[in-house]
Amino acid sequence: MSSALTTTLLGVTMNNPVIAASGTFGFGHEYAERFDISRLGGISGKGLTLHGSSGNDGMRVWETPAGLMNSIGLENPGVRRFIKEECPYMRAAGCAVLANLGGHSEADYIAGAELLNEADIDILELNISCPNVKAGGMAFGVLPKSTEAIVKKVKAVTKHPLLVKLSPNAENIVAVAQAAEGAGADGVSLVNSFLGLAIDVAGKKAVFENVYAGLSGPAIMPIALRMVHQVAHAVRIPVVGLGGIATVNDALSFFMAGASAIQVGTITFAQPDAMLTIIDGLERYCLEQGLLNIAEIIGIV
Repeated sequence: MSSALTTTLLGVTMNNPVIAASGTFGFGHEYAERFDISRLGGISGKGLTLHGSSGNDGMRVWETPAGLMNSIGLENPGVRRFIKEECPYMRAAGCAVLANLGGHSEADYIAGAELLNEADIDILELNISCPNVKAGGMAFGVLPKSTEAIVKKVKAVTKHPLLVKLSPNAENIVAVAQAAEGAGADGVSLVNSFLGLAIDVAGKKAVFENVYAGLSGPAIMPIALRMVHQVAHAVRIPVVGLGGIATVNDALSFFMAGASAIQVGTITFAQPDAMLTIIDGLERYCLEQGLLNIAEIIGIV
């Protein structure tokens, strides 16, 4: 482990600032067969809901020229099974453990967060991109007011540092980030996938049964980078940047834009060990630039 990459995020010391993003890494099992996952800074596990879910029907993944669309539907084992079966495995992996929690009602979020107090995790990552069934399907994180309400309630019950994952589909992502900060968030991570549409021209229909789906991958990187830059300059809490990161230069761009750490996702489907390549590249960069720690470049743009 290079001391130049040692990172403290929300009070948690990590090997480096590179975290496997939720939804693309499972709980680490499959990737552990390909490389040493203990070299990562952390793993954000598959998004959890209180009772688990079998996910969406129909097409779930669709490739685009520079990315990927998905409509998985938060398929997951549920919080209780995570605590019993997956969390111990993640803890044994030797890097920081982030539990990503979603929900479709305030009650689900609160109950899930309370249960996760029993889990040996380092950080609770709150996914507020989920549709609120009591608000006509509008995501909790679309508006500052709903963001403030859910973050305040989860913060009141969790014993873990709270990282709030923001949606780029928010009406005003800076205002939403500030609302999360005001409600007690210890940090924010952004961005989640963009809402997109794919059409099966031959079939004359939408590819996905839910019509719209999430777009991720290199195509969204410049937009995600802009949003991270805007948010990092508007809040006083740490920002974790993600969205299309595929290379060491992408990672460096996010740090320079103000991110304290990064998450890497979609590229790992094409290049399973992409995060190790990024970590090695960051180490070389620090050596070449004479940096004692990568934190020296955070927010220089």
